[in-house]
Amino acid sequence: MTKRVMKMKDLRWFLAEQIQESENDLHTSGRGFTLVEVIIVVVILSIAAMMAIPMMSSAGSVQIRSAADAIAADLEYARSMAISRQQNYGIIFNPDNDKYDVVDQSDAVVPHPVKRGFPYTINFRSDSRLNKVDLVTADFGGSIANKIYFDYLGSPLKSDFSQLNSGTIVLQGGGSTITITVEPVTGFISISN
Repeated sequence: MTKRVMKMKDLRWFLAEQIQESENDLHTSGRGFTLVEVIIVVVILSIAAMMAIPMMSSAGSVQIRSAADAIAADLEYARSMAISRQQNYGIIFNPDNDKYDVVDQSDAVVPHPVKRGFPYTINFRSDSRLNKVDLVTADFGGSIANKIYFDYLGSPLKSDFSQLNSGTIVLQGGGSTITITVEPVTGFISISN
């Protein structure tokens, strides 16, 4: 039994010594970071920054492509409305304010087909998905160059409802320029850089 008591005392002494050493380690290591730890953190942050910067600069190029696709889709929508309803529908562009409206033949803004109760007006400045895009020009000839209509056959018309010879919309953003072209007679819409 004495051997057992001795072993218990030795075990208690050993455990107390281990606890004291671990407490000392905590107090001495809690003073700061080593140079190696600081260098590792700086390297990780540098790599993360190098990956984030190209993503932020490409936001404008993604937005300009989205804006071009949206304009092309809205031109197609006006064209489809003109064909299906057998009356002129069009778009009035306002490059000074970076916006446009989809209108009927009397220039009244039509209701938005998805956002019920809202007019079909697209404003790049107020839309966070397109606010890096500038609507530079919209030229369709005619007395008011920024208007385009489509007739009951889907052919593009100038603002005075005469046949369109050619029409272009120019967008800029993210360091690039995109041109949307509306072909005469057919109303075919193309997007080019």
